[in-house]
Amino acid sequence: MGAVTYPDEKVAAFISASMVPVQLLYDAKPYADDFNIQWTPTVIVLDENGKEHYRTTGFLPPDEFIPSLLLGMLKVKFDLKQYRETVAGVDGLIREYPKSRAVPEAIYWHGVANFEETHDPSHLKAAYKRLKAEHPSSEWTMRAEPYDLLP
Repeated sequence: MGAVTYPDEKVAAFISASMVPVQLLYDAKPYADDFNIQWTPTVIVLDENGKEHYRTTGFLPPDEFIPSLLLGMLKVKFDLKQYRETVAGVDGLIREYPKSRAVPEAIYWHGVANFEETHDPSHLKAAYKRLKAEHPSSEWTMRAEPYDLLP
């Protein structure tokens, strides 16, 4: 990704504005062991306390890398129980990157965050229906399928 993705102007600007990047070799000790890094590139999104919330391994082109980072940032918000911020962030991700491969997972977390905020299972069902209609072959559609059985 060092030759294609990281030098991309949009990627560089996004990272500069949104993250504190740290780049290590996959065999850098002790961090490679601490974070179980086995292959490169491995991108890990941590919270301010250094706790991992999201990771991806392997090359992503610039147009997929930013949505992946956004998804990681939204996963931090979700895990910290900031459900409204999660939903708003997912809406922004889908609006800005509607063709991204991150969208199905974002739709999934949108439904789950709305459910956690309201305890209304209709949000889970709506997420599944949207996934089934827009991304029928996505693994996230399969993961959300049981939501269709909710009352």
